Amino acid sequence: MDDNLKAERGPNPVDLHVGARVRMRRKFLGMSQEGLAETIALTFQQVQKYERGSNRISASKLWEIAKALKAPVAYFFEGYGENEAVEGFSESESEQFVHGFLMTTEGIELAEAFPRIKNAKHRRRILELVRSLAEDDDA
Repeated sequence: MDDNLKAERGPNPVDLHVGARVRMRRKFLGMSQEGLAETIALTFQQVQKYERGSNRISASKLWEIAKALKAPVAYFFEGYGENEAVEGFSESESEQFVHGFLMTTEGIELAEAFPRIKNAKHRRRILELVRSLAEDDDA
């Protein structure tokens, strides 16, 4: 394949999804990229490339990653292409946004921390702050 064509297309959507799932699982376990890299005998830069989807993960390496992250291999594919399998189903824009948000480091951290805030008034204030900041960015 022509390198220019490949560069224009960007990473394969499956590689992006699998990489994002690796990152999410690693973050949930509190493991660093360096820690994962050491466990699977790679550099942290290679783990970084896998998580960004810029390098495709081989089947054998995905097996090692799954063992290191204590997850079945299928976990890394969950949610990919499932919407295509159900005729007439289309994920709403809001659902797509939430999924995308939860695939980010900040999304994971907020999703873990927010429910630990016991005071409903404080949770409401945080939500108001986020809405206000989002409106400022839209303006």
